[in-house]
Amino acid sequence: MFSGFINVAPRCENCGLDYSFAESGDGPAVFVALFGGFVVLGAALWTEVVYQPPMWVHMVVFLPLTLIVCLGLLRPFKGLLIALQYRNKAELGRLKG
Repeated sequence: MFSGFINVAPRCENCGLDYSFAESGDGPAVFVALFGGFVVLGAALWTEVVYQPPMWVHMVVFLPLTLIVCLGLLRPFKGLLIALQYRNKAELGRLKG
């Protein structure tokens, strides 16, 4: 489905499905930010309450964790949104005219 990290291939290598319909926009980034932010912020708050580490520990642990979680979830969420577009036959909104 992908030709790069998040670039969508022109067509499926197995079945030949044309991916020209696939336009996920900013949807995956929004879901990743909400879900990943909830997980990482929850872990950071729990760590602060239980251990009360210095600020540099938060920076060393949670900044890389944020990048790993967000980049790790971006591709699956984009694939999921494209699959849902295909399954539901979603199209861009157009005004009748």
